[in-house]
Amino acid sequence: MYNDTVMDHFENPRNTGEIADAAGVGSVGNPACGDMMKLYIKVAGGRLVDIKYKTFGCAAAIASSSAATELVKGKSLEEAAALTSDEVVSYLNGLPAEKVACSVLAPDAIRAAVDDYRRRLASPE
Repeated sequence: MYNDTVMDHFENPRNTGEIADAAGVGSVGNPACGDMMKLYIKVAGGRLVDIKYKTFGCAAAIASSSAATELVKGKSLEEAAALTSDEVVSYLNGLPAEKVACSVLAPDAIRAAVDDYRRRLASPE
């Protein structure tokens, strides 16, 4: 069902975990399939210098989370926030049609984390 790239990211996910002093945090869920993701970012000089996540979901959701973090690590906030699910699917060399919806989770979480970071900058505690 899944290609070798998807299986590699599922069996050996990159960038998993939490960042204790994260600059931004994004939490998203996909009610259609029950997948949930919490994503943490660390920012320096307007770039994502670290990114970690925790995903509860199917193999496609986990692989997509891993791939998305690889795609945006080191990128500017604008580049990271512009990531699309199509880019994640392409990076994974495709997903089964019924699992493409899982690729939306990570880009949405990245945008939520970037938005959270920007909110924190705008109104420091």
